[in-house]
Amino acid sequence: MDTGHGILYDGGVMTDFKSLIREVDDWPKPGVGFKDVTPILDTDKFAELIDAMVARLGDVNTIDAFVGVESRGFIFAAALAYKLDKGLILARKPGKLPPPLKSVEYSLEYGADKLEMHEGTGRVVIVDDVVATGGTLSAATQLARDCGYDVVDTLCFIDLRFIHSRELDTKCVVTYD
Repeated sequence: MDTGHGILYDGGVMTDFKSLIREVDDWPKPGVGFKDVTPILDTDKFAELIDAMVARLGDVNTIDAFVGVESRGFIFAAALAYKLDKGLILARKPGKLPPPLKSVEYSLEYGADKLEMHEGTGRVVIVDDVVATGGTLSAATQLARDCGYDVVDTLCFIDLRFIHSRELDTKCVVTYD
C-alpha cells in the first residue's frame, strides 16, 4: 500500500523513497535545486521503486510499450518494460537516432530543448524521472502522438509540485510540495 508520500508499505517494510534522492543545490545552474535519482539505482530499493511505479498504472495489459525520455527516463522505462514484458521506445535528444524520425521543440525550467522519436503504433506510457514544469512530458506526449502512438498515461518517479503548483495528470511516486 502506498501512503502517498513516496513511502511504500509492503508486508511490514517501509521504504521512504524520498530519503534516497540526493539534493544538489544550484545545479545545473544557479537557483535550480536538482533532484539526483542515481543513489537509488545502486540499492536493492530500485526494484521496489519499479514496483511502486507499476502500482500507479491501471490495467497494464492495455499497454504495448513504455516511452523513455532522455536520459534518466530510459532507466525507469527500460526497467518497467522488462518487468511487464512490454516494448521500449526512446525519445532522444537531437542527433541520437537515425532517420526517419519526427521531432518537437519545447521549453524547460532553465532553457529550451528538442526531442526526436521514430514513428510507430501502439498504446504507450511516457516515462521520465522528474516532472517540474510539465514541459518535457507535454512535449514527449505530443511527439509520441505525432509519431502515431496512443498515449494512455504519463509516469514519473518525482513530482516537483512546488514548481508548477497544480495537479498534473501524471502519476508519480514522490511529491515535493
